[in-house]
Amino acid sequence: MIRCVRMWTGPDGNSLFEEGELEIGAGTHGKASGLPIPVTELSFQETGVGGFDWHQDPQPQFVITLSGTLEFEVKSGATFTINPGDVLIAQDNSGSGHRWRLIGDQPWRRAYAIYQEGADLRFTPKEAQA
Repeated sequence: MIRCVRMWTGPDGNSLFEEGELEIGAGTHGKASGLPIPVTELSFQETGVGGFDWHQDPQPQFVITLSGTLEFEVKSGATFTINPGDVLIAQDNSGSGHRWRLIGDQPWRRAYAIYQEGADLRFTPKEAQA
């Protein structure tokens, strides 16, 4: 399993989050990959220092952290940390949004994968937060 945090816009317009895991399954037919999730676009980005003030995500997407440690905050004041190897399912593309800041001196290198609408995201929540 891969640690994953899902963030979405609640009925009151504020972002919520829950921690869980992504089910990866076993590779099939000689493939190294496990359970597929259809995506429409993949891109990469790097941020060397700092953070980003209140914003929403432009579209629902996976954010896969390759390096760097971040603290995310929602308007309620609740926070969560993303570490290298963690995945964020960013679904808060409306409402009050969230902000983040880098912790430590490593740049935040990440991959954005926009998933197809209706795709099974293979996410299993542990318990709702914030």
